[in-house]
Amino acid sequence: METKPRRERPKAVRLSDAAAARIREIMENAEGKYQGVRVGVTNGGCAGMSYTMDCAEAATPLDEVVEDKGVKIFIEPKAILFLIGTEMDFVREKMGARFVFNNPNQTAACGCGESVSITPAEAET
Repeated sequence: METKPRRERPKAVRLSDAAAARIREIMENAEGKYQGVRVGVTNGGCAGMSYTMDCAEAATPLDEVVEDKGVKIFIEPKAILFLIGTEMDFVREKMGARFVFNNPNQTAACGCGESVSITPAEAET
């Protein structure tokens, strides 16, 4: 009986080249203190939710670990369905630079850009 190769599961979050380069730069400057970046969502703000992002020393047992372009992203368990299909980007603007989440599950954002409304993706059955 021939077995078919398993199809690779799609990544919950992808990185743009700019985001991957910036995260690699941050990790290099941390001199080995961090393994990657932890990404999540939290309730708050005028639109309902905000993205969170912190340097991570290690994955927690329930984190979804994504490796993309040489960078590790640890996704908090409660954030997975909110972030499926998201691309993280890093943009430079006149007044500074920042990480941006291009999320197909996002339904609205507040005027100041600090919070968003997100509809969770449908879980695969």
